[in-house]
Amino acid sequence: MNLEQAVFELIDMRSFSNLWYWIALAVVWSSASHWVLGVPFDMVQRARRYGGEAETDLEDMVRINCNRFSYIFRVAGLWLVAFVCFVLTGLAYLGFIFGVEFAQAVFLIGFPLAIVGLMSLGTVNRIQNEALAGEALRHRMIRHRIYVQMLGVISIFITALWGMYQNLTTGAIGG
Repeated sequence: MNLEQAVFELIDMRSFSNLWYWIALAVVWSSASHWVLGVPFDMVQRARRYGGEAETDLEDMVRINCNRFSYIFRVAGLWLVAFVCFVLTGLAYLGFIFGVEFAQAVFLIGFPLAIVGLMSLGTVNRIQNEALAGEALRHRMIRHRIYVQMLGVISIFITALWGMYQNLTTGAIGG
């Protein structure tokens, strides 16, 4: 047995039976729920507790990131949506039609994140159209975070079910 065989024997390279995939999945959803519209959630909490300068900082960060999201969507939105749809369709086709487990794994991370992107765009539009500030802005940010967390829980649950199914049907566990 050479080094390469030993490494592949030690670390199962299939996605759903690989610990690193599950760590990456947890990190992705942890980051998605912590960075609400690109603003760390602790800023929202600090603004709620202390007000004043912390509130001003939050409003400035949200304004900057909302302007950034809006600009990117105005300039490249159609192309970005087309590219994301192309990649996700390719991953779904490779994964679920041809049975490529890696494509399934990436799709099960990417598709829900695309939904988070759409949710973020809707939140940005609402913040800008209603010119939210202060308590209303914090409330909108908290609500957006809760929705992202709910989507994350559902996504992790579906991914875990699919991963267990894949592991049981391909004999990755115990075989």
